[in-house]
Formats: sequence, structure tokens, C-alpha cells
Amino acid sequence: MVPETKPVEIITVARTAPIYHPPLPEPIESSGIEWRILSPDIMQQYLDNLETGEEPRVAYYGLTSQGYENLSMTMGEVTRYLEQILHIVGYYREMDEEEEDTK
Repeated sequence: MVPETKPVEIITVARTAPIYHPPLPEPIESSGIEWRILSPDIMQQYLDNLETGEEPRVAYYGLTSQGYENLSMTMGEVTRYLEQILHIVGYYREMDEEEEDTK
């Protein structure tokens, strides 16, 4: 005797996988910067005070005008890049929220 067979019913359910949205990093917390402009007169006064022991020994870093301009342009580029990345992340998060709302 041949066993009775039943047709197999195939049901396809299409579901999108949930998208993981990692939290954004903490905002940048910049530290304060003390700017000192060293003209020849101020530098001479510093050297005189240094010889008498009235001034602490401090290492100074300098930028040319072009170097400062380059630094400024680079920081502008970093800011632009971060803003664009945040807009892209926001766009995809909104798309995911809209898909969840339509379900």
C-alpha cells in the first residue's frame, strides 16, 4: 500500500532585516588655547625677564601666515567633512524610520 501524500504549501514572507544604528560618538570637547603674539619687543622683554628669573621657561611654537592659513583651511575641511557625514547618517536613519512606520 502506498502512503497518502499531501501537497506541500510554500509561503514566502519578505521581511527586511533590522538595521543596527550605532550611537554617534560623543561630541568634540575642545580645550582652551592661549594665544600669545610675540613681536620682537615682547620677545626681548621675555628674554630679559627669563635672565632675571622672573619668567618661566616656555617653549613657543610658531606658524607663518601661510601656515596659519593652511591650518585654518584644513580645519574648515574637517568641519565640512563631519557635517556631510552626519547628514548622510541622518538620511539613512530617517529612511529606516520611515520603513518601520509603514509596517
